[in-house]
Amino acid sequence: MKKDVIGITGMSCASCALRIEKTLGGQDGIKSVAVNLAMERAAVEYDDTVIDEPAIMDKIRGLGFGVIEKERPVEGPAAAEIAIFGMTCASCSARVEKALKGVPGVTNASVNLATERATVEYDPLNSSVTEMIKAVETAGYKAEEISHDSRDHEKEAREKEIRGLRLRLILSIVLSSPLILAMTLEIINFHIDILHHPLFQLIVASPVQFFIGWRFYRNGWKSLKSLSPGMDLLVAMGTSAAYFFSIYNGFFKELPAGVKGDLYFEASALIITLVLLGKYLEAGAKGKTSEAIKKLMGLQPKTATVIRDGKETEIPIERVITGDIISVRPGERIPVDGTVVSGFSAVDESMITGESMPVDKKEGDRIIGGTINRNGSITFKATRIGKDTVLARIIKVVEEAQGSKAPIQKLADKVAGVFVPAVLLIAIITFALWSLVFGNTSMGIIAAVSVLVIACPCALGLATPTAIMVGTGLGAEHGILIKNVESLELALKIHAVVLDKTGTITRGEPSVTDIIPLGGTDEGLLIEYASVAEKKSEHPLGRAIYAMGKVRTGSIDDPENFIAIPGKGVKAQYKGLSILAGTRSLMAEDNISITTEDSISHRLEGEGKTAIYIAADGKLMGIIAVADTIREDSAEAIGKLQAMNIQVYMMTGDNARTAAAIGAQAGIESSHIISQVLPENKAAEIKKLQNKGMVVAMVGDGINDAPALATADIGMAMGTGSDIAIESGDITLAGSSLKNAVSAILLSKKTMRKIKQNLFWAFFYNVIGIPFAAMGLLNPIIAGAAMAFSSVSVVTNSLSLKRYRIKG
Repeated sequence: MKKDVIGITGMSCASCALRIEKTLGGQDGIKSVAVNLAMERAAVEYDDTVIDEPAIMDKIRGLGFGVIEKERPVEGPAAAEIAIFGMTCASCSARVEKALKGVPGVTNASVNLATERATVEYDPLNSSVTEMIKAVETAGYKAEEISHDSRDHEKEAREKEIRGLRLRLILSIVLSSPLILAMTLEIINFHIDILHHPLFQLIVASPVQFFIGWRFYRNGWKSLKSLSPGMDLLVAMGTSAAYFFSIYNGFFKELPAGVKGDLYFEASALIITLVLLGKYLEAGAKGKTSEAIKKLMGLQPKTATVIRDGKETEIPIERVITGDIISVRPGERIPVDGTVVSGFSAVDESMITGESMPVDKKEGDRIIGGTINRNGSITFKATRIGKDTVLARIIKVVEEAQGSKAPIQKLADKVAGVFVPAVLLIAIITFALWSLVFGNTSMGIIAAVSVLVIACPCALGLATPTAIMVGTGLGAEHGILIKNVESLELALKIHAVVLDKTGTITRGEPSVTDIIPLGGTDEGLLIEYASVAEKKSEHPLGRAIYAMGKVRTGSIDDPENFIAIPGKGVKAQYKGLSILAGTRSLMAEDNISITTEDSISHRLEGEGKTAIYIAADGKLMGIIAVADTIREDSAEAIGKLQAMNIQVYMMTGDNARTAAAIGAQAGIESSHIISQVLPENKAAEIKKLQNKGMVVAMVGDGINDAPALATADIGMAMGTGSDIAIESGDITLAGSSLKNAVSAILLSKKTMRKIKQNLFWAFFYNVIGIPFAAMGLLNPIIAGAAMAFSSVSVVTNSLSLKRYRIKG
C-alpha cells in the first residue's frame, strides 16, 4: 500500500470534497480517501499494483477539478507551539484548547495559561498551523506560531501587552480617584456637591466602563458566542449592573423630594481598576516564573571568534558552522559545543551541570557551549551548533516540560469548564431571592454583582502551571532536567530506587589493583596477552586493563580477531593463540578449570574487587583484579533516600561477593543487592519490583541502562559534561553526584506541595467567597479586590519556590 497527498483546486464547498471522496473511494485498489476542503488536499491510500497516481489524478480531473502535482508522502504526526495573547483566566485557556481540538487533523492540544502557550499535535496532511491560528482568533484571542527566531518577537509582544495594561491602569486610577474620594467623604458624612452629583459621577465613570473596560465586553462577547464564558463576561456583567443601576437611581427613579438615589458608579469603576491592577501584577509575576529559561537563553554568546584562513574573525553565532576552529580567551563564554584542539584551561560548567568546581580541559576534551572559560586560552573545533548543542537541547526540554500538563491539573480543568455558568446561575438565584423573597431589589443587585466579580477561575488555571514553571526552572539551574511532568506526581509515591552500580554509586573509572600470574606464567606475558585482548573492548573493566598495559609496555598490538561477549568478557586471537579474558562462566564455556584458583578470586571479590580470568589456548594464565571505588558522597545520598522511607536497591553485573562488598560500603542492605545481571535483563529486574506493587525509580547512565530507565516508573539518567544523555529517562541529572537524585526527588515533592497549596486556596477562596457575596456580606468593591488578588496570590506562592535551596 502507498499513501500520497494530492493538491486539488476548484473545490468550493463540503459537497465538492464529499464528491471526490465518494468517487475515489469507489475505485478498485483505493483503500481510503480523506479530502480536506480548507487545505485543498486529498490524502489517498492505495495499492499501486492496481491503480497508480496518474490514474487517480485523471479521476479527479474528470469530476471538473484541477490537480496539483503530488506534494509529499505522509511523514506522520507533527507538533507545533503557538503563543496565545489575551487569555485572562482558566476558562480562556479551556476555550482556546477546545477551539484547537476542534480543528480537523488536530489530535491533541494542551494550553498553558501561565506560559500563554499552546502545544498542538496534528496531522500535517489534514491541518496546518494557519488553520489553528484562525481557530484561536475566532475564539477571540490573538495567536502566533513560536519558532526559535520568534522568541524576541514574542518577548516584545508580552512587553507591549504589559505596557498597555500599565497605561490603562494609570488612566483608570486617575478617573476613579474622584469617585473613591466621594465614597470616602460620604462615610465620614462630609458632602461636596460636585463630587456626589450623578452627572459628574456618570461623566467620570463612563470612560472607565466603556473605554478602559472595553476589553471585558469584547472578550466576554466572544466567549459567549463560543459558548465558553470566562472571567471577562463576569466582570462585564457585574460592572454593567452596577453602572446601569446607578444611572437608573440617579436619573430615572422617582424619589421623594430631597432624597437622592444610591449611586454605585464608584463600585463599577473601582472593580475595573482593581481587576486591571490584578492583571498587571499577575503579568509581572508570570514573567518571573520563566526567569530560569531566560537565564539559560542568556548563557549563549551572541558572537564567536573563528579562525579562518589563519585569521581571527568575530562573527555572529548564527554564522558558525560545524568544523569551524574557534578561539576562546580567559573569561569568555564558549559559544558552541566542541572538542579542544589546543591549549589548556579550567572551564566553569556549573550553569549546566550544577557542579561548582571548574573542570580542567586539554586537547581532545569536549566542551559545552554557554560555559565559561576561566583561566587559559583554548581553541576548539565546533562539533554541535544551533539547536543541536547541549544548551539548546536543555532549553527545549525545559520549555516542553513547562508547557505540559500534570495529571493533577485535570480536576482544575474540569471545574473551570463549568465554573462560569455555575456562577451566573448563582448570581441569578441570588438576585431572585433578594428581590422576590426579601423584597429588596437594590440589595439583590448588589449581592449579584458581588457574586459575579468575586468569582475567579483564574486562580484555578494558574495553580498548577506556575508551580511547574518555577520548579522545572529551578531544577534546570541546578542540573536537574525534569522532562516528564507526570514524574513530579510519581515522586511522591516512590517506594524503591534502583541504582546501577558502575558510574552511579561508584566513580565508573575502575583501575587494576592486583596482577596474579598462575601456573608459572610470566607477569609481563600475562599483561601483554590481557592488554591485547581488551584493546578493543568498550567495557570499563576492559579499558582499565588496557590502560594499565599501555603504561607498563608503552604500546599494545592489535588483536587479530576480537569478539565482545556481553556480561561475560572478550575473546581474541593473538600470535595464533585464542585468548579469553572474563568471568567464571566464560571460562566454563571453554572448559577451562578454575577450581583451584577460586580461593584467590573469592578473596579479591570479598575486598570489593572484580576478578578477571585470563586464559590462552585452553590454559589459565592468571587473574587480574580491577576495582571501582564508590564516590565519596554515595553513602550519604543513599542514607538520605532511606531516611525518606525509600528502599534502595543496587543492580550490577558483578558477582555476588564483589557486589556485597560495594553494597556494604554504600550502606545498602544485603537483601537489596541484585548481582550478576546481564544488561538485557536489567529491565526484567525492575519489572519484578513493580510486580510487588512498588513505584520504582531507576538511576543509571542513560545509555547502557536505557531499557531499565524506560521500564521504571521514573527513569533518572545521569551524565557529565557534554555526555549528558538529555533524551534518556524522565529526569536527567547533569553531574556525577548521586546527591542529584536525592535533590530531584525533594524538588519534585516541594513542587507538588506548592501545586496542592495553590489548588486548595483557589478552591477555598471561591467556596467561601461566593456564599458570603450571595448573602450580601461583601461590598462589590471588596469582592472585586479579592478577585483581582486571588490569582496574584497563587502566582506569588509559586514564586516562593524559588527560595528553596536545592541540597542533595
